[in-house]
Amino acid sequence: MLASLSIRDIVLIDRLDLEFGDGMTVLTGETGAGKSILLDSLSLALGGRGDGGLVRAGQKQGQIVASFDLTPSHPVFSLLEEQGLSSGSDLILRRVQNGDGRTRAYVNDQPVSAGMLRQIGDGLVEIHGQHDDRALVDVSVHRSLLDAFGGLQGQVAKVGKLFKDWRKAEKDLAHLEHSIEEARKEADYLNASVDELSAFGPVEGEEDELAAKRTVMMQSEKIAGDLNEAFEVLDGNASPIPTLSGMMRRLERKTEQMPGLLDETLQHLNVALNALEEARGSLEEAQRQTDFDPRELEQTEERLFGLRALARKHKLTGDALVGLLAKMREELDTLDHGEERLVALRQAAVSTKALYDKAAVDLSKKRKKVADALIKEVMAELPSLKLEAARFLVNMTSDGEARSEDGIDQLEFWVQTNPGTKAGPMMKVASGGELSRFLLALKVAMADKGSAPTLVFDEIDTGVGGAVADAIGRRLARLAGNVQVLSVTHAPQVASRADAHMRIAKTAVKGENRVATGVSVIDGDHREEEIARMLAGDVVSDEARAAARRLMSDEKARA
Repeated sequence: MLASLSIRDIVLIDRLDLEFGDGMTVLTGETGAGKSILLDSLSLALGGRGDGGLVRAGQKQGQIVASFDLTPSHPVFSLLEEQGLSSGSDLILRRVQNGDGRTRAYVNDQPVSAGMLRQIGDGLVEIHGQHDDRALVDVSVHRSLLDAFGGLQGQVAKVGKLFKDWRKAEKDLAHLEHSIEEARKEADYLNASVDELSAFGPVEGEEDELAAKRTVMMQSEKIAGDLNEAFEVLDGNASPIPTLSGMMRRLERKTEQMPGLLDETLQHLNVALNALEEARGSLEEAQRQTDFDPRELEQTEERLFGLRALARKHKLTGDALVGLLAKMREELDTLDHGEERLVALRQAAVSTKALYDKAAVDLSKKRKKVADALIKEVMAELPSLKLEAARFLVNMTSDGEARSEDGIDQLEFWVQTNPGTKAGPMMKVASGGELSRFLLALKVAMADKGSAPTLVFDEIDTGVGGAVADAIGRRLARLAGNVQVLSVTHAPQVASRADAHMRIAKTAVKGENRVATGVSVIDGDHREEEIARMLAGDVVSDEARAAARRLMSDEKARA
């Protein structure tokens, strides 16, 4: 339910904090006191259209905060979870209205779009008046209201799942038929390409490996001659290594004759010989590494160039040829075994369609029974609302070929306001006052089924007499046993039945040349005086006060 409403700097409201409880709360006050401002503010908090003109004169922005106390199972929490919005047991909607017309929306202090705020608000509060009956204006809601009244949501969900199963089977069938048709058109090309690619046998990553190998062999070919020439110098007939070795041995024999004289020379010669030996060994290893069969280079180039030629032919990279081959094989497999799959998918499409049609027809039959029951319930409410000559109808048409997730039925709430007149859509046939009473009868018949947890009725008793106003009050009180009801009213018969009473009034702002709208919770004598004012008008007489006491006493006795 709506737990509280805080308004800042909206039209004539400076600062207003209201708390609401269970049951029925009425808001009363003289014409022009600001009741519409209060409802416009609530509508804005629920995602209604913003307007820079709502900001109080002299202020840059206004703000409305609506706090709700909901059960953990309320559907709005699933919606919040789908949107990644955190939530607890409480839900706070906030809307900031700037003077330039722009608005910002928040849910539990997390920014959201105005559209998301509206979607959330639609599940929390319904605002109904003579010209703002969302549940009646939106014909698409009528079917869901009927389903809620009859408890058919589970069967509707089943029909919806069967519809999705059938549509998926049809989609899979159409996709396979298209694939087979395309494969038939290119069968020769596919077979030739698969043969060519299979014979070549492309391997992923092969192009880079072949290119790197070819580069190494080509570079090796260029330096092989220099390596051989260098190795010949160190290891051939003209190699200095034997000469130096012989010289070193002769000098070593002379060291006995002249000790210490040739030690340094021999040391250097030894280092030189070791370095030459190591260089020769390194050259020998380099020769082994660069040694290759020219035929291997030729084979590598042939493979590489063949791979690149195939890639150019199919306008792909060399690595992508592996995937192309798999795809072409799959297409040929589809063509080879397509008929078997087509038979299976056709059977699946037929069977799922038959299951859907059976469930949809069964749902349609139940909807007709539920429609009769709803008509009976609403019709029972109409005489007390001075609509005894009117008829409420559920105009329902069923078309087995017009399949949807919701079934095969199209329905709309119709009315006939007088005998002999033509029945038609409620919004087109009923007047403003009649529309409000039809709505109330519908809401009472449905009780808490298919309803938001909070219902707001905006002056639905306008233009009706005492007996009708009393009937409206009794039905609002009945509704308040199931959902929270807020009613803006001019009828004392309605106000006297409320669990809580708020009075809206304009007062002069001290020290400023302007007025502000305020709301006060009234009880006891103050409430008696307000109901007396509603009975008598501007001048409240003792007779009006006595009538107000009787009205309030009667309501207490009835309660």
